[in-house]
Formats: sequence, structure tokens, C-alpha cells
Amino acid sequence: MQDKFILLDPCNCVSYFYIYIMSKVVRQSKFRHVFGTAARKEHCYDGLRITKSNWEGSTHCAVNPKFLAIIVEMAGGGAFVVQPISKTGRIERDAPMVGGHKAEVLNIKWCPHHNNVIASSSEDCTVKLWEIPEDGLKEMLIEPIVDLVYHQKRVGLIEWHPTASNILVSSSADLKTCLWDVGTGEVLALLELPDILFSLNFNFNGEKIVSASKDKLIRVHNARTLEVTQKGNAHKGAKASQAVFTKDNRIFTTGFSKMSDRQYALWAESGKNAIDGEDGPLTIEDIDTSNGVMFISYDPDTNVVYLSGKGDSVIRYFEITDEEPYVFWLTNYSSNVPQRGIGFMPKRGVNVNICEIAR
Repeated sequence: MQDKFILLDPCNCVSYFYIYIMSKVVRQSKFRHVFGTAARKEHCYDGLRITKSNWEGSTHCAVNPKFLAIIVEMAGGGAFVVQPISKTGRIERDAPMVGGHKAEVLNIKWCPHHNNVIASSSEDCTVKLWEIPEDGLKEMLIEPIVDLVYHQKRVGLIEWHPTASNILVSSSADLKTCLWDVGTGEVLALLELPDILFSLNFNFNGEKIVSASKDKLIRVHNARTLEVTQKGNAHKGAKASQAVFTKDNRIFTTGFSKMSDRQYALWAESGKNAIDGEDGPLTIEDIDTSNGVMFISYDPDTNVVYLSGKGDSVIRYFEITDEEPYVFWLTNYSSNVPQRGIGFMPKRGVNVNICEIAR
């Protein structure tokens, strides 16, 4: 039997060994080099008198591929500006607005099924639906297409169903949460909770709703009946929390610790690490010591989460994975101007030709 010899190039061996070691040290991710850039000044919107409302459940801004809507100050009632996305520059002080509410507007949400329909909720205890003309507003819009009247106190939260047309959920300071058929104006389901809600979010297919309440509890609801199916204490701080579903039905939350540090946490759909489990979240991390509420913008296509807050000048990017520690920091976008409102463009509105994944 003859001996066999293999000749090795020491340079190639070292290179391969180096690559092998680096592949074990550096986490593989498609979004490891993601970064954010601000729009140029000529592509921005200027001259807006943004509302000074301190309602903790509202981002004051909503956007879709056709229009940008921002809640503004208005004497004698509530109003919001609707501007075509393509019409940038300075907005005149006498520009037409949506102004049918009798008190301050608290929240606005574009319908995911109709680009020209927007819902608004207000201090006047109502939820109103508006149809915006195809080429934008030419005059003051004061007549809604639907007026939803049931709540007895201010309505701070509204959320559209992601897959069923004409279904909307609202929550009010009267501690009642309503599921509406906006086509008929009928309340389909009603739930009364012990405290006011700070956030509402449907899961990817619209079967569940997750809510964050002032009583520090995160609740999971049946989307048809609003019945509570799970509940648990996510963050121990007294300030407002936020909660959203991920695409695989895990729950991502932001809130405050006992020492008032801002935190994020990720919870399993079921089992010991679920919101009602005995072992706590899959992961929980402190972020910083600021006092602003951290709003969650989640992209189900990329599993990337963007955390931003009113008064902050930083937007933080995280990727959610199936590997421990489950939530990985990607990068930060920093600005020298504090944020006063946040709107997250639906994926159908981003420019994929320039590798844009979110706006």
C-alpha cells in the first residue's frame, strides 16, 4: 500500500481558517449594514403647526403611498392636514384641512384597503371616517362619510383590521373598547377594561389583538369577540407601554422598568415565556433613561423593528430572529432635531429600486 501525501498551501489554510473563525464570531444578517438617511430639504414638508397634545398613545402622524396626514393646532376644534406625498415644500397657513371634529383630534389612521379613506378619533368622543379627493384637498373638509358615536369620553386609540375590509377597533377613556363595522356604523363587539389603553395592534392575519394598558398589563384578545385570552405584566414601570405582534405571533413590547429605564422585551406566543407564562420574556433589555414613550414600527417582511419616541432625536433599528438572544441591535439613525410625530410607510409605498426597505 502506497502512502498518500497532500500538499497544502499555508497561505490558503490561514485564509480559510480566518474566514471560518469570522463566520462563527460575526452574526450573519441581510440587514447588518442597513442605514438611514434624511430626505433633502426640497423633499420635506415645512410650515406645519403640529399639535401640542401630550396624549401618550398617538404618534400625531399617518402616511400611506398617496398621502401624508398630520394632526395640527386649530382654534375652535380639532383638525389635521392631508398632503399628497409628491407635494413637498412649504405648506401655507390657510391650506385646506380636515376639520369636522368639535374638539382636539387625538389619533389618525389610514385604511389599509382604501388609500383615500382615513379614520380620526377625538376629544369630542367620536370616531369619524373621511374620504380624501384623488388630487388632495382643495377646500376645508368638514363632512365625514361615516360618524361612529358610542363612546362617552375621549377616544384615544383606533386601529384598522389588516385583512377584513370595513372593520375598525377603537378605545376610549370611558374604559370601553369597541369593534366596529364602519359600513353600517354598528358595534360588533364591546369590552370594558379596568383602565385605559395605550396601544392596540392586530396580528398578521387579524385573528388576535394585543393591547397595553395603564394598569401595566399586556392583554391578548380574540379579534372577533374582544374576549381576553391571555394577560400578564410586561414592564414594571408606571409609564406607558406599547405592544405589537410579530409575524410569527410573538409579542414585542416597550415600556419602563421600576427605575424608569426604558426597555424592550420579546414574548413567546405560548408556553413558559409567553405573556402569561411563569418564566418571563424570551429577552428583556434596558435601552436608556429617557422619559418618552417608545413607539414600535414593525416590518413583518424583514422582521426589523424601529423604535422611536416623541422628543427623541434617535431611531433605533433591531432585528428579531429565532436565535438567542432573539433581538439584535442593527444601528441607530441620529438627527439634530427632536421628533414630534412618527409615521411608518406601508411596504407598498417604499422605493425598492434604491434598496429602500422602510420609510
